[in-house]
Amino acid sequence: MSDSFGVDAPVYVISVAAELAGMHPQTLRQYDRLGIVSPGRTSGRGRRYSMRDVQTLREVQRLSQEEGINLAGIKRILELEHEVEELREHVFHLANELEAARRAVARRARPPHTESGSAVRGELVRRTRVTIFNTAEDDGPRKDPGPKGPDRAAGDEA
Repeated sequence: MSDSFGVDAPVYVISVAAELAGMHPQTLRQYDRLGIVSPGRTSGRGRRYSMRDVQTLREVQRLSQEEGINLAGIKRILELEHEVEELREHVFHLANELEAARRAVARRARPPHTESGSAVRGELVRRTRVTIFNTAEDDGPRKDPGPKGPDRAAGDEA
């Protein structure tokens, strides 16, 4: 079932939205011009406010009257709140992706099972190359002492 009349559905004409928010319609027009609350528009360019718009108008009124914040400050607060909400949503999706990736890695790390149900042991092989830089002052040419230890054959890489 479609929720065509949810909190974001632009359904209220300016007079109804103004009454719901406890404001004069001219105040809503001013907020629209300033970009504080931007309602939806009909094909004839008439304003249509959603319940979310009405809630925002109430918050604008509270910030202005109770907190003494000017309209420029209120606009910035609303922009930052919107940005925080978008970032929270982005973090939520990233956390879901990370969890899915962790589950996939965990599935791959489990040893495969044989027909009898016992685990077959796999082995992870990793090669690491190490480069050591000599930071001591150079006293002239040195002779390479070659491989050290009985485990290294000539030409082996570290």
